[in-house]
Amino acid sequence: MLGVALTAVLLDSLGTLLRMEPPAPRLRKSLARLGFDVPPDAAESAVRAEISYYLEHHMEGRDASSLADLRNRCAAVVLDQLALPGLSLEAVRPVLLESLHFEAFPDTAPSLAQLRERGLRLVVASNWDCSLREVLRARGIEPLVDEVVTSAEVGARKPDAALFRAALEAAGTDANDAVHVGDSPENDVAGAEAAGIRPVLVDRAGGRRDLDAVPVIATLEELPALLT
Repeated sequence: MLGVALTAVLLDSLGTLLRMEPPAPRLRKSLARLGFDVPPDAAESAVRAEISYYLEHHMEGRDASSLADLRNRCAAVVLDQLALPGLSLEAVRPVLLESLHFEAFPDTAPSLAQLRERGLRLVVASNWDCSLREVLRARGIEPLVDEVVTSAEVGARKPDAALFRAALEAAGTDANDAVHVGDSPENDVAGAEAAGIRPVLVDRAGGRRDLDAVPVIATLEELPALLT
């Protein structure tokens, strides 16, 4: 147990609250409905290229207009990678969005509910474009948190301390009264520490319980007890 008084918990999204289903099989299935038979390795290559491009440019999706442009450019990456005669950008864009499907981990909602019952402010702080609220709403998570802060809207990405400071402001608290929970030692642990926030590492895959002075949990089920 941390043994400290808290008023807020900051939380990462992907790998902490959400998981992404493998997109390549979903991409192949959607393209098959359009009459295109794409080999598994080609779909994997297209998805890897799109994800790489998105990670580099995701902060450009700061509002509805810029997000639409970003999604068009991501779809163009997939289109170029597949190089299928007859396949258009207009057809690829919805197929790509359909392939990127997120689900909440089974422990997410119950754990967040327990934390809220204690009166803690819950703020999602994530490297994501402005659509994160929509994703969390679709998975039933948004009603369980107080605020959502994204790198695209703040203009700073983890591990930049500016994102964490924006999350603290949204929570209405300071660093001494908050913890940050995330799955990346580089982005979440180092970033939180740079902002003066106590980190908690989520290690769902196991095998990373070697961080000095940083609590490590396997699932969010362990979080309420840790924060007691």
